[in-house]
Amino acid sequence: MISTTDRAGLARTLGVALVALAGALSAFRALKPSWEVPLPTEQNLPEERMQDFRDALYFPVREFLGGGNPYDPAVMFDHWPVRQNFNLYQPYHLVLHLPFALPEYRVGAVAFALACLVLLVGLAVMAANGARLPVVAGGVVIATLLVTSQVGKAQMYIGQVNPLIAVSVAGALLLRAKSPGWAAAALALAWLKPQFGLPLAVLLFVRGDRRVALLGTGIAAVASLPVAALLVVRGGGVKEFLDVISRNLEWASSTGYGAVDSMTAQRVDLPAVFFRTTGWLPPAAELLALCGVLAVTALLARRLDRTENGTPAADLLVCLGIVVALVHQPGDVLIAVPALVALAVVAWRRRKDSHWRWAGVAALLVVVPFAHLYFVDTAVKSLLGARASVTLDGVALVAAWLVLAVFAVRHVRRAA
Repeated sequence: MISTTDRAGLARTLGVALVALAGALSAFRALKPSWEVPLPTEQNLPEERMQDFRDALYFPVREFLGGGNPYDPAVMFDHWPVRQNFNLYQPYHLVLHLPFALPEYRVGAVAFALACLVLLVGLAVMAANGARLPVVAGGVVIATLLVTSQVGKAQMYIGQVNPLIAVSVAGALLLRAKSPGWAAAALALAWLKPQFGLPLAVLLFVRGDRRVALLGTGIAAVASLPVAALLVVRGGGVKEFLDVISRNLEWASSTGYGAVDSMTAQRVDLPAVFFRTTGWLPPAAELLALCGVLAVTALLARRLDRTENGTPAADLLVCLGIVVALVHQPGDVLIAVPALVALAVVAWRRRKDSHWRWAGVAALLVVVPFAHLYFVDTAVKSLLGARASVTLDGVALVAAWLVLAVFAVRHVRRAA
């Protein structure tokens, strides 16, 4: 006869296997766009499949290899079939992702999508390990939820580099105390997009991880210096290169998807959400939001670190602070997955304590962008309109940051 313990173990194994099968099916569906995407032409510029891979990786690297400067919007639009300008990624991005731009377009797209999938699985394992869940079972469940969620699917559908950024941010937060050297290396990778690297470095520095913040920033600068120097020489000097950067910023701030005062943008940062909900934008709103959100986040995170069970809340507050402080899209909340899982586990174990329920509310609000699937989006549009659809994720994330900030204040006072 099979004992009760054996039956329970068998049931758990079967359950994990079924979840893994569901995850494999979701992963297959998420990978399909990478081999079905048509070759880019001027006629199919609106094509969304692998558009970030096309506009922010493949053709910018090709332009760089051909002797040009991909940061110049005019050059990219003149030479290649792209719809978006190449944003101010760190220059080392052009070398780091070079292997994906060397082969034929579809081969590079499939390889990049597979790399994103591996990184998402790695992020799930890091989340399970950080929350002290069974690594295999927890990793399988979290990975399945990730590749099935809207945020996870979007990474591979449009070919974003966010999975690498998310793993890097998670590595910096999880390793900062145990292995500062590896945490600094992770921070250097997070600097790939300055809107992640800058606030993360500032917040780590204020939390007391000064070596990680300075070393990681230094590594990113050293890695970018050779590429930047080459672009300066090619462009005719420092002034000409800075002019290109100025034109890049001017173009990015004028687009419908990037402008802070656009009613159709999907930005989830505080100034953009405030404008879409009120129709008004205060003077210097973006600078005020950046300084204010980072200051509050840094102060509360530092104090949370000194309390019992406060670090998971501090890590999630840091991730949310990064996302709502300056320009970000809904998919950028991927960086919060490990901290979200860790805090959700602590909040669940302490659910009888009404104080911890506020942390649970914040965690649920962070889940909104992940649950914003197509049928949810359709329902929101039909009931509340297109403007509500593009604002929902931002409102949820800003609210999550506010709720978690209130929880942090209460938790610190309670500990004192």
